[in-house]
Amino acid sequence: RVLFRSAQVTVAERSIVELQEMMVSGEATAVSITQAYLDRIAAYDQQGPVINAMVWLNPDALSDAEALDSERAERGPRGPMHGIPIILKDNYDTPEMPAAAGTLALANNYAPDDAFQVARLRDAGAIILGKANMHELASGITTISSMGGQTRNPYDLSRNPGGSSGGTGAAIAASFAAVGWGSDTCGSIRIPAAQNDLVGLRPTKGLSSIDGIIPLAATQDVGGPLARTVRDLAISLDATVGADPNDPATAILTGREVPRFVDSLDEDALRGARIGILEAYFGEAPEEAAAARLVRAAIEEMVGLGADTVTVEIPDLDSLIAGSGVIGYETKWDLIDYFAQTPDAPVTSLGEILESGLVHEALVPRMRTRNESEERYSDEYRAALAKRAPLREAVEATLNRHSLDALVFPTVRTIPSVIGDPQRGSSCSLGANTGLPSISVPVGFTSGVPIGMELMARTLEDARLVSMAYALDRKSTRLNSSHLVISYAVFCLKKK
Repeated sequence: RVLFRSAQVTVAERSIVELQEMMVSGEATAVSITQAYLDRIAAYDQQGPVINAMVWLNPDALSDAEALDSERAERGPRGPMHGIPIILKDNYDTPEMPAAAGTLALANNYAPDDAFQVARLRDAGAIILGKANMHELASGITTISSMGGQTRNPYDLSRNPGGSSGGTGAAIAASFAAVGWGSDTCGSIRIPAAQNDLVGLRPTKGLSSIDGIIPLAATQDVGGPLARTVRDLAISLDATVGADPNDPATAILTGREVPRFVDSLDEDALRGARIGILEAYFGEAPEEAAAARLVRAAIEEMVGLGADTVTVEIPDLDSLIAGSGVIGYETKWDLIDYFAQTPDAPVTSLGEILESGLVHEALVPRMRTRNESEERYSDEYRAALAKRAPLREAVEATLNRHSLDALVFPTVRTIPSVIGDPQRGSSCSLGANTGLPSISVPVGFTSGVPIGMELMARTLEDARLVSMAYALDRKSTRLNSSHLVISYAVFCLKKK
């Protein structure tokens, strides 16, 4: 019988591959690894630096780990995710923990079954460790909520961790689990990835199912992992992408082969690649200079790995992108649909959430505005929808005209904002409003905090993006493994 308490193992900054090697060699078990992550959460989330990333812990995590250890001993591992602890954003459905989307109004929202991606993760042998804080109802990029309060950036506790998946980003940066899942309606995977020194892909709309993810705007919502390495990202994507009859957007995969991300990884992927530098998205303000400098240095690394670059512009981009977002038109109605499909949901609408008074005061004005919509398919909404295809076509035409593999620009043009201040400098709308795949990769630090670079490609060229990111990840000499440990030591010393 596997004991719940095993010899202490080190999990900080461990990759999925390393954790698997530890279990194969007998150095660790799924139970001891799970316990080590739980110990880190106990030490750092509400104590020590008080990162405040987690809102729920799975009461079954250790027993699930024990069952997976027994299965490994009897039949071998299911695959690379077997026995790997992961964290979910608080808007993913699970029966054993609430899906609250960061709001106290949904603290008792228990779903009858798993979200599609969660079910795939369990099938792959992953251990659901818990759920992370998020910007309430996914409606912002600084991760503050009535459920969890303010999450802090592990690299600078005075700054926010991005959002709305900032709890996931901070948790993975702090090694509270091997990998974590977020959702991205505008930049909510890419921004936390950039601001927590992680890699995160906003997949092509329809490559992964959003069934069982509390919506912000179904037209733009996607879900997916945030990871410390590109290989971990690829393993996680392979476990969760694919068609789902409960998500009509995944019909884009009909008649197509689902990408295999790990099989596509190639350390020479940048050799002969053509990268378009989207100069208009680098910014000219003084506070944008540091991020631009780091991204340009990363572009030079790509050139050193064999890539060619060309500076490009997307004709009429400002007018094409203006008014193409649909969040304000969809939130009210998509939430009604979600609650109608959730038996025993504590509310039936955004209006009831507002009436409960259980919403962070910072969110109330925006939510009231979104709740004023009186018609689901208004003329304004139809006009916004109509702008999305021409925008996507213009981006892909630019890629085609210059024979490009990707566009490149800073994920966020400024450093993480101080807690309480708004976050400026995001370019999230280009990926969100086109539905095109966009990946954020780490490119270094300025003022002690991470900066990310975004790469964008054509529809369903996600695996190519991840492979190019892998080539850059393999080249970069990254000091972050020790950086975060040193940060914790400094914070703990300050508290003594």
